[in-house]
Amino acid sequence: MKTLEDLFEHQLKDLYSAESQLIEALPKMAKHANDKKLKKAFEDHLEETKKHKERLEKVCEELDIKPNGETCKAMKGLIAEAEGYIKEDASEEVRDAGLIAEAQRVEHYEISGYGTAVRYAKELGHDKIVKLLQSTLDEEYGADEKLNDMAEDRLNKKAKK
Repeated sequence: MKTLEDLFEHQLKDLYSAESQLIEALPKMAKHANDKKLKKAFEDHLEETKKHKERLEKVCEELDIKPNGETCKAMKGLIAEAEGYIKEDASEEVRDAGLIAEAQRVEHYEISGYGTAVRYAKELGHDKIVKLLQSTLDEEYGADEKLNDMAEDRLNKKAKK
């Protein structure tokens, strides 16, 4: 990597790998969620994540790069932690609170990655790409907020009892 364009390409491939891995992991998280609203939130985010991956494909097509070729080690680790947590002996209420914590770690990682990609796209003058990446970044913030609201409004309280 010698230029910001090279780094940007690397970041896009990393995000593509992260989204691909998350598409595989979200159904497992939904399966182990006890709370119906949490289960639905995971299922909804799975559909949103598929759109994120499609947007990245459009971005890569626009830049004439292939999106595969990278493995996002951070996402691999975050998913491994979530899968490890799922195996813990926990009450349904505590499991749901913990699933939210694991999912928020993933969201925060994605927010960081997309925030960086948006900044690079701006600096490189890729205005059309900025809009696509910003849409995904906004949705990642929304997913994190939704999880946070669920935790604060009721699921953490249930786990506390």
